[in-house]
Amino acid sequence: MLSWLINFFTGRTHQTKIDFTLSEVALLYSGVVQGSGIGPLMFLVYINELIYVLEEHGIIVKLFADDVKMYAKIMHDVDIVRLQCAITSLVEWASEWQLGISVEKCCLLNIGQLAHIPRLYLGNSELPIVPQTRDLGVVLCDSLSPTPHVNDIVSRAHKRAMLISRAFISRDVSTLIRAYSTYVRPVLEYNSVIWSPYSC
Repeated sequence: MLSWLINFFTGRTHQTKIDFTLSEVALLYSGVVQGSGIGPLMFLVYINELIYVLEEHGIIVKLFADDVKMYAKIMHDVDIVRLQCAITSLVEWASEWQLGISVEKCCLLNIGQLAHIPRLYLGNSELPIVPQTRDLGVVLCDSLSPTPHVNDIVSRAHKRAMLISRAFISRDVSTLIRAYSTYVRPVLEYNSVIWSPYSC
């Protein structure tokens, strides 16, 4: 099995094709083959170690593909230091394994009351403290209210419905219902079991 994997990942090349023109051949030194059956499994094997590296600091870690979420209950200054150590370990792990971190996509969301606002750093960049953020398509806010997410999806669904209204010449009801079911309804139903409003 190991020999098969070595053979699969060794000597890989890449070319880009635009119309009838091919780029020069480039050697691939890292990464998995997108669209391959074993690609997702290999990525999980590659990134799985990160869970254990971060959990050593006593924080909760959640991964979805290459998205990493870290959670910590902040009661004392020691908890802030612990979370900063976990973030530093993340940066060191990513550097060691040549995996870039999109610093501009990283933020800090405080839930609940804090005696003072923690200042945390990802490398040399201070993490911005945000009142809300999007996580896998769901807008989360510091009060954990579903209202910002509901407002966001209603706005996006309304825009799509208006685009359908302008783009379709036909006013056949069955055609419009089919377009609505295809383009608008999925926006409204995405992750509804998570944000299902009970207090909106």
